[in-house]
Amino acid sequence: MGTTDSSTYDAVVIGAGISGLVAAVTAAEAGLSVALVEKTGAIGGSSAMSGGFFAFSGTEEQQREGVRDSAELFLQDMLEVGGYANDESLLQAYLAHQADLYFWFKSKGVEFSTLEISSGQSVARSHLSAIRDVLRHLTKQFLEAGGTLLVNHCVTELVRGDAGRVEGVVVTTPDETRVLNGIGGIVLASGGFSRGVDLLKIFAPEQLAGIPYGGLGNTGDGLKLAWKLGAGMADMAYISGTYGSHPETGPEFHELLTAYYMGAIIVNINGERFVDESKSYKTLGSECLKQPEGLGFEVFDSVVRAKSHPGVPLNDIGMLEDIGHVHKADSLDELAMVIGINAARLQGTVERYNEAVAGKRADDFGRTGLCNGAGELLPIQTGPFYAYPAKTLMTTTYCGITIDTDARVIDVSGDVIEGLYAAGEVTGGFHGKAYMTGTSLGKGALFGRLAAKHIAATVAS
Repeated sequence: MGTTDSSTYDAVVIGAGISGLVAAVTAAEAGLSVALVEKTGAIGGSSAMSGGFFAFSGTEEQQREGVRDSAELFLQDMLEVGGYANDESLLQAYLAHQADLYFWFKSKGVEFSTLEISSGQSVARSHLSAIRDVLRHLTKQFLEAGGTLLVNHCVTELVRGDAGRVEGVVVTTPDETRVLNGIGGIVLASGGFSRGVDLLKIFAPEQLAGIPYGGLGNTGDGLKLAWKLGAGMADMAYISGTYGSHPETGPEFHELLTAYYMGAIIVNINGERFVDESKSYKTLGSECLKQPEGLGFEVFDSVVRAKSHPGVPLNDIGMLEDIGHVHKADSLDELAMVIGINAARLQGTVERYNEAVAGKRADDFGRTGLCNGAGELLPIQTGPFYAYPAKTLMTTTYCGITIDTDARVIDVSGDVIEGLYAAGEVTGGFHGKAYMTGTSLGKGALFGRLAAKHIAATVAS
């Protein structure tokens, strides 16, 4: 393997998902020379495999739909779904800058086609984007702004100067090893470790039972690089997959159904409920892993089926029915036979649930709403009836390096590691115990943008 001389840039960004692309474009627009380094052969990472939702409040889309939202309600929802384990300073930073990010996306021609209420939200806050188009468009703008995109380049080391400041990275390709210097700073946007078996064995071995998902490069490289320099860690105890993916789910497309937020219940192979279905789908994911075979069936009737949103991730029941992943029957007994569970127990479970919906008894698991306490519960009583078998999908790890509100990496002593920034799924502290739909892409893009702005200010000074 050959070695070449180093190259120098104002900023080096590691990882070409949403956080890395937004950081790279923002830095390039500020007039910086930028190298965007991606270890796989394509841009996108886990972002390209996501549903494409961004969480914003106070938007034109909310106003058109008559949704009443506020920064205070947004903050409260994020704290509640995160079990108050979040770093509130990061949430406040998100709220302070989310409007800027929203309008920046709009200025790039990004359209949000659908507004949905989903996990962790008390009002509709999930703005749907055509995420793969967004990623391609940002890549095009980065290159047009003079940026350098290096695919199939793996970062193997962070380089520190004599004063301890991170000044560059060592990258390898099949042909060479070289150093990329970053005068203003290095941004880690390398994603989580949903495919990092070694790290999952350390931090969350029980999650290895989930279906592996996420970007093929999401093996925790960036986290290990920062950890080696003494970076702090946050939220490592809260790693959980997401409930709602068919057992045959693969990387081809984003298959995740949240019919439970539309009125379905979830039962195990014994025909019994085991959780309040309105909770975060990360919480549901952890509970499902405890069930026999790690399997839960989303059970619903024709009323919920009619709420299917064609073309909208998480809610498109029709598409999943078309590919044979949703089972249908005229009665609950027949449905139980089709999916192979005890008919009498399923019938009894539904009867108890319907009694709770009617106010005749307390719900066995304290469910009071469709999603995060919002929405009126619906009885399951109008045939035909449906079932979607689903498991826990290890999409992203939602934990990692500690950062401050400028996206600077903080070490185990609480001090800034000068020259090193991080954004997106390689970071921890934002979500806490669980997360709200749309805040994953949202925080990645927002803190990527903040990192780039801080680097631009550093270079300018």
